[in-house]
Amino acid sequence: MKEIKVGKKYLVEKVAEAKDSAVNFASGGVDVYSTPAMVGLMECAAKECLDEFLDEGESTVGISLDIKHLAATPIGMKVKAEAEIIEVQGKRVVFKVEAFDEVEKIGEGTHQRFVIDMNKFLSKVNEKSK
Repeated sequence: MKEIKVGKKYLVEKVAEAKDSAVNFASGGVDVYSTPAMVGLMECAAKECLDEFLDEGESTVGISLDIKHLAATPIGMKVKAEAEIIEVQGKRVVFKVEAFDEVEKIGEGTHQRFVIDMNKFLSKVNEKSK
């Protein structure tokens, strides 16, 4: 793992599709962009933000989320999420995350990720299957 820089930001964008709806996720009864989809986009931004700091054989996993979904977004509208590194403690990295649609901020909060050694991680996971 290379030195992780506080203040680094990363932005991801997509168009909200039917597969992203609250109805599709069974997380609500309204056909709007779902909280699980928004959280996934925020996690994607954070993961991508860290990728350049990883060595071969390393990855990251999400370990904590504290998110507010502030506003509804219609299916078909562009959404984006930005992650900013605000704290680094060893292999634990804390992000400020925000999400926006074409009109307003739709979500905000914090997200933590942990840098892992893929071989060790998968070995532990595979032990559960035995």
